[in-house]
Amino acid sequence: MKESSVSEFFSAEMVGYHYARATASLGLWKSEEKIFTRVFADRDASLLELGCGAGRIAFGMHELGYRHLLASDYARAMVKEARLLATTLEYAIPFKVEDASKLSFEDDLFDGAIFGFNGMMQIPGAENRERAMAEVYRVIRPGAFFVFTTHDRELPKFRTFWEAEKKRWRKGEQHPELVDFGDRYEETDMGMLFIHVPTPQEIRDLAKSAGFRIEADVMRSVIANEPPRVREFSAACRFWVLQKPAQFAE
Repeated sequence: MKESSVSEFFSAEMVGYHYARATASLGLWKSEEKIFTRVFADRDASLLELGCGAGRIAFGMHELGYRHLLASDYARAMVKEARLLATTLEYAIPFKVEDASKLSFEDDLFDGAIFGFNGMMQIPGAENRERAMAEVYRVIRPGAFFVFTTHDRELPKFRTFWEAEKKRWRKGEQHPELVDFGDRYEETDMGMLFIHVPTPQEIRDLAKSAGFRIEADVMRSVIANEPPRVREFSAACRFWVLQKPAQFAE
């Protein structure tokens, strides 16, 4: 999967409109609010959001009283859309173009990080996701938390699909641009959408390889009963809460 294909998708005007509409109509999911306010109890904490899209999570966090949030996205068009909405709402939230696998920030800078709406898994290539995980670890301080979501390839309702997909990969009949098993490349009303669907063990290995301690992983449906409009916008996903271990003096 080419990174340029992902960039083109999220730079499309229709995609920007879709995310802007979600920002205006959905706000924070119930599950997100529960997780974020519990993990980031200090409203004065400096937080980094990656894959901010049109600002849905950033605006929701601002409305909850978080005033030291820096929101970023790989797609320049998304950042532009978020800035326009922030101006309209008169929300003083900084938005910045950032590549999650090559962050421009210094070490140990933020008190926590968020990568919402399965954004980590929309980075093509296992090695790029590994770099992104390592970069988040680098820029948050010791003891800080990182919260993100993924889909789950092992959910029973998708077992038949993935068994059939495994047979296609064995025969070499998968989409020619897909690299890692679990990659999905689908036609949508807005164009071709890429996402990697991992197993929980894959994420555990990814987190531990970067140095994180896994605090929790739980399906969204266990955290909150989301309204239909949220379930229509985003299928079932798993929340991950990771912690960068604190450094203790000997």
